[in-house]
Amino acid sequence: MKQSIEDKKIIAIVGPTSCSKTKIAINLAKKFNGEIVGADSRQIYKGLDIGTGKDLEEYGDLPYHLIDIVKPDYRYSLAQYQNRAYKAIDSILKKQKIPFLVGGSGLYLNSVLNGISLPKAKPNQKLRKKLQNMQDKERIKLLKSYNPPRNFDFNNPRRVIRAIEICIQTGSKIFKIANKNQPRYNSLVLGKTFPINQIRERIKKRVDKWMNQGLVQEVKELKDNGLSWQRLDEIGLEYRYVSYYLQGKIDYKTLIDKLIIATGQYAKRQITWFKKDKRIIWIKNRKEAQEKIRNFLS
Repeated sequence: MKQSIEDKKIIAIVGPTSCSKTKIAINLAKKFNGEIVGADSRQIYKGLDIGTGKDLEEYGDLPYHLIDIVKPDYRYSLAQYQNRAYKAIDSILKKQKIPFLVGGSGLYLNSVLNGISLPKAKPNQKLRKKLQNMQDKERIKLLKSYNPPRNFDFNNPRRVIRAIEICIQTGSKIFKIANKNQPRYNSLVLGKTFPINQIRERIKKRVDKWMNQGLVQEVKELKDNGLSWQRLDEIGLEYRYVSYYLQGKIDYKTLIDKLIIATGQYAKRQITWFKKDKRIIWIKNRKEAQEKIRNFLS
């Protein structure tokens, strides 16, 4: 018998960076016979471990999907992510287990939870090269002519270029196309966050942890293995600023300051994004989350 959307239940654990989403999700997935499906636009890449907070040792024997799946020089599109996430979720449901969609990348999460109908546009290297040679403000001005939402991440050149590419190729406004939603699953969306001042303090501690774990060495190894400075800049945040440090563009103190400030700004953008999603149930702790999940599954 074919399952209805109502029967295809998935649980999403969302929120800004540095709020222990992964730790909570792992605990809940183990308790409720689940498997993790990543919804992080950078954890999909192999070798980007410390700076993306993968913490793979915490999973133990818990199965996870869409983490560590492609090389970092590969440009992974939102449509590719959505398609693979659907396959992972369907395979978990087929095993009569619970998919836990976990991450802080709003576009990745919405592509699955909302069933966004994404326009199909193949990569156009000639167009990309032209856009890459433009100044940031020129690209942003061009993208704004297609009326993107206010919370679009204009600080991410890769996303700006891809959005322009889609708009030009399809002859349509990608953001209007993306509003045609066809949800495939019955989802419970739980959010975990802290007050912004507390998040900033957590980010400071996290940056210290990154440096002690060897973030600079991780980025150096990525470069030694063939990843270009341009690609590290595109990946953004930690990888952008550590690459600047390794190139001698900034000193160590500036590196730390930039990491803290940029990650804090990213967290604020995430909070703005998630606050607009009224289906998110904000939880204080695991106990509260367990109660919500029991009610949802029953």
